[in-house]
Amino acid sequence: MTENTQQTPDSTPELPTQYAPAEVEGPLYERWVERGYFEADAKSEKPAYTIVIPPPNVTGSLHLGHAFEHTLIDALTRRKRMQGYETLWQPGMDHAGIATQNVVERELAKEGKSRHDLGREAFVERVWQWKAESGGQISGQMKRLGDGVAWSRERFTMDEGLSQAVQTIFKKLYDDELIYRAERIINWCPRCLTAISDIEVEYQDDDGELVSIRYGEGDASIVVATTRAETMLGDTAVAVHPEDERYQHLVGTEIELPLTGRRIPVVADEHVDPEFGTGAVKVTPAHDPNDFEIGRRHDLPSLTVLDEHGVITVHGPFLGLDRFEARSAIVGALRAEGRIVAEKRPYTHSVGHCSRCKTTLEPRQSMQWWVRTGPLAKAAADAVRDGKVKIHPQEMEKRYFDWVDNLHDWCISRQLWWGHRIPVWYGPDGEMVCVGPDEEPPSGEGWHQETDVLDTWFSSGLWPFSTLGWPERTESLEKFYPNSVLVTGYDILFFWVVRMMMFGLYAMDGTPPFHTIALHGMVRDQFGKKMSKSFGNAVNPLDWMDTYGSDAVRFTLARGANPGVDVPIGEDWVQGSRNFANKIWNATRFALMNGATVEGELPPAEKLSATDRWILSRLNSVVAEVDAYYDDYQFAKLSDALFHFAWDEVFDWYVELSKTTFQGGGEPAEVSARVLGEVLDVTLKLLHPVVPFVTETLWTALTGKESVVVADWPKDSGFRDAEAEREIENLQQVITEVRRFRSDQGLQPGQRVPARLDLSGTPLAAHEGAIRQLLRLQPAEEGFQATATLPVGGATVALDLSGTIDVEAERKRLTKALTAAEKDKAQCTAKLGNEAFLAKAAEVAVEKIRTRLATAEADIERLTAQLAALPGGN
Repeated sequence: MTENTQQTPDSTPELPTQYAPAEVEGPLYERWVERGYFEADAKSEKPAYTIVIPPPNVTGSLHLGHAFEHTLIDALTRRKRMQGYETLWQPGMDHAGIATQNVVERELAKEGKSRHDLGREAFVERVWQWKAESGGQISGQMKRLGDGVAWSRERFTMDEGLSQAVQTIFKKLYDDELIYRAERIINWCPRCLTAISDIEVEYQDDDGELVSIRYGEGDASIVVATTRAETMLGDTAVAVHPEDERYQHLVGTEIELPLTGRRIPVVADEHVDPEFGTGAVKVTPAHDPNDFEIGRRHDLPSLTVLDEHGVITVHGPFLGLDRFEARSAIVGALRAEGRIVAEKRPYTHSVGHCSRCKTTLEPRQSMQWWVRTGPLAKAAADAVRDGKVKIHPQEMEKRYFDWVDNLHDWCISRQLWWGHRIPVWYGPDGEMVCVGPDEEPPSGEGWHQETDVLDTWFSSGLWPFSTLGWPERTESLEKFYPNSVLVTGYDILFFWVVRMMMFGLYAMDGTPPFHTIALHGMVRDQFGKKMSKSFGNAVNPLDWMDTYGSDAVRFTLARGANPGVDVPIGEDWVQGSRNFANKIWNATRFALMNGATVEGELPPAEKLSATDRWILSRLNSVVAEVDAYYDDYQFAKLSDALFHFAWDEVFDWYVELSKTTFQGGGEPAEVSARVLGEVLDVTLKLLHPVVPFVTETLWTALTGKESVVVADWPKDSGFRDAEAEREIENLQQVITEVRRFRSDQGLQPGQRVPARLDLSGTPLAAHEGAIRQLLRLQPAEEGFQATATLPVGGATVALDLSGTIDVEAERKRLTKALTAAEKDKAQCTAKLGNEAFLAKAAEVAVEKIRTRLATAEADIERLTAQLAALPGGN
């Protein structure tokens, strides 16, 4: 039973004739926040439902990917809140070390200063100042979208509590010998002057050069090829495959390294592919990750020949040259010595660039801090294999295992000033002390703290539990950990999800951070192309929200969200969703004007018309269908089901069929008003998680209640009426077929036509009034002459078209169209019967002919029927 005061047509809330999202959305959201609907109480006895927001960068603004992901999470949490769960959608932002430092450094550059002019302490203070004044604009944009997050719980990865969590887990990992310091190859940005993570590397095809160089002389020579000739100055070996007979005589010998006066060994290593190029590779351990591993296996020295700025540090003639200047100079010197065997330019190959400043990266050997991932990664893999954590869609498990089963140790140190400074102190005599959050760091002459900060992903890896107060055993941690589900893109499955899995299992005594990982794809343009400013197809979702409303953007994104699959989106699709919002508005407005109500119990079945029983049966089926899709994270399917039910069945059919009943008045009209109120009540609730603003406005107007945000989620009552569904399907068939016939005959939609209906012996007799009204059919009077007879849906509809159309002109038009269709059919049939054509033509061309043939055959059937239906056609 719905508890509220009954509304009559005289007390109907006034709804504007048109829906204006810009006037509705802002005030509604403020009201939701003021009333605390999105807050979560750790003391509540309700079951918990928790989702964390993938923390956006403090430097960022809402892009279409955010809008997509946030729409899905908001839909899940709004539904669970309505289902009676204590629902927490945890908000917050990431400090985004390198991105934020770059922003503030650019601001300083406008003042003619660098961070070094300020010094570390003052620079960090300047970053905090920037955050307070300019950071976090995305929070306001999230409100525009309708994100139902618990704003009072908003966290920042550099706030005091999260900093304590970072220091705590670093100390624990260090004490467990899972963090260590060592020299390894890392991605180095010569502009940002820091190691960067793999996720911050952007690969693009660059035009470079491939140079083949001859090392050694005569029979003791080997040709190697390289795109980075400048690194040859740091070569410490040439490697060949152990079974490559061409070089067996050289393995274990030394050859001369050109330009340097050094001699280097030839080593045999199975890493080398004997089928690629000459089958020999130069080995530069300090400047290539594969070469570094070869060097370790063969105990080769590592010679660093490029400094942190990408400048040559060795060998007189090239000393001080930038890496690209040195490349050209070294190739020139080799050419002069006759060492260049071949040159290929341009040579297009994939090159890593810094995602922040677009600088070409350098692999560089450097002393860094590392996480020993072996045991952590195994636990993360086992949690999925053992079923503790489900990955959805399941086919994404393979990608997860491919990464987590082959995880290398993780470089966690960054040469930045903004971030969590590594809590390690060095002493004057080589001492090294890791300090926990409750410990005093060593002091005295010669002691100093590590200057590096931690990779941003280190702190965001703690997000599911650090935001709840860990390492303290808070009420929130007890209530809301582990998270119910993680909703995120498959593109950061490795970079963020795996890190959360490793840290969550490690810090929380083997309890994974979430029960389910629901992965979605990337948003692309309507042609399936990646969105990018450089491609000219990037979209600012705020522009679409301004034009069409937030609900339209949300519904478009949700309707394209198939699990793990990329989402194409175009502006015309958003326009279509805006039209849907308008349809919801107009239909509810009509219902209120006709007395639709949620007051009291639904009338018993014996008082319901077949139309009423049909829509209630369909309503319960849709409730069950939507619930099943939500539980399977099938956002596209649930959105599509709601779209077609609301638009086609409720607004187009039930509302239209009810008009006759409302016009008749009396008890049938009262019953339909109550049924229509029930249907709208449930439909608006089902739609609310995806399109919250328009549904809130309409639901409160319909029910007079406080808010649909805290209303009860609909339940399938189990009511089904297959007989009523068949009856209305027949009714729909009659109306659809006659409408199609009218359109084919060129009749205007409002043009009235005399008709005789033979509905005897069918349930459709009860619907004669609705049939006549919807089809604009006048009663057959004296002198009626049937010029077209349509048997459909068990009924017969006889029409008198005399005086409404020029029969002869229509016959000529249809005959001409039929002749063209028959000609097209003959041509297509001949082509498909031509073996020579089928042998040579591309499959796409053959399929096009098949489609034309099917269209022609359908046209012939339709046109033949239309001709037969014309007066005198039989």
